[in-house]
Amino acid sequence: MHDPVFIVVVVSAVFIVALAKSGLVGSLGVAGVPLLTLVMPAREAAGMMLPVLLVMDAIALIAYRREADWTILKIMLPGAVIGIGVGWAASAVVTEDAVRLTIGIITLAFIADAWLPIRKSLEGLPPSTLWGRFWGAVAGFTSFVSHTGGPPFQIYVLPQKLKPALFAGTTAWFFAIVNAVKLIPYYFLGQLSLDNLTMSATVVPVAVVGMGIGIWLVRRISPKLFYQIAYVLIFLLGLKLVYDGVLGVFFA
Repeated sequence: MHDPVFIVVVVSAVFIVALAKSGLVGSLGVAGVPLLTLVMPAREAAGMMLPVLLVMDAIALIAYRREADWTILKIMLPGAVIGIGVGWAASAVVTEDAVRLTIGIITLAFIADAWLPIRKSLEGLPPSTLWGRFWGAVAGFTSFVSHTGGPPFQIYVLPQKLKPALFAGTTAWFFAIVNAVKLIPYYFLGQLSLDNLTMSATVVPVAVVGMGIGIWLVRRISPKLFYQIAYVLIFLLGLKLVYDGVLGVFFA
């Protein structure tokens, strides 16, 4: 029997990730596993969240099945598979704190780049294959370690200025495929235990409700407001990730 604090943290983490998976603001998903680590080990947290993410992926694909930019997906997915392989190979030596710090630095660099005048001269250019493969690999690696592939994915995709629903659909397809691939290494690493799967099943209703709320909002929010919210929240999350990463890497 889990205590109330444990239940509140787990439910909150799943609800936040569900809002992110709906396409509302994908960067919110960064908070999921770090929040769960307050009440359980990091590997267990990642393992518990993966089946829930797959349920959310299925809901997102139903909602956005006709809305995806396949040019972007074809560029990024090969890199993502490589990133997952690197994460699997390095799983014994790379700490979550180090990954969190790296993601935070990358995220803040992305925001700085987005807010500089030079960004306006680059927006609207055709997606670069090499650039997309690189960020696809980073997204695959960070997604494998702690389900935090959102910021690297967005670094490549947000500047394409997709309409909110198309952005949400592209995100849904990318992470549905990435999370399905992750089942293989997670199984062999023992992260899909019976206890984890049981806990995952109990919070699926929370995920469904969160997805429903997020999908409803995505189809009603203006593109301008959508991107204003996205950039501000990504900036705040970047600060939080850097702070937590520095504490974990240098002061633990």
